[in-house]
Amino acid sequence: MVVVVAAVTLAVIGGGESDVLPEAAPEHTVDQLPLTRPVDRADIDALRLPLAPRGYRMAEVDDVLDRLGAELAERDARIAELEAALAGARAEASGRPPAAGEAPGEERGQ
Repeated sequence: MVVVVAAVTLAVIGGGESDVLPEAAPEHTVDQLPLTRPVDRADIDALRLPLAPRGYRMAEVDDVLDRLGAELAERDARIAELEAALAGARAEASGRPPAAGEAPGEERGQ
């Protein structure tokens, strides 16, 4: 029993000639989303979230979803802004204000 305890103690403390094993780095997203440009479809297709002992790491998934949600909201706002500007330009060109609820580029009576 004493020999087993001594062997385990030496193995834990590192009583051999080999160096102590370095701490294992926690898994993180390998294919992170780009920070210098908007996310595109290929980035999402290449994204692989790391597994944790009980599934995915919630913090990693939350970070990715927050980033995607923010970018989608930003794009939606920009699209709405551009559609409103287009409707205004078309209305100005035709000499009439756009009707409420009229889609950009949609003429009345068509």
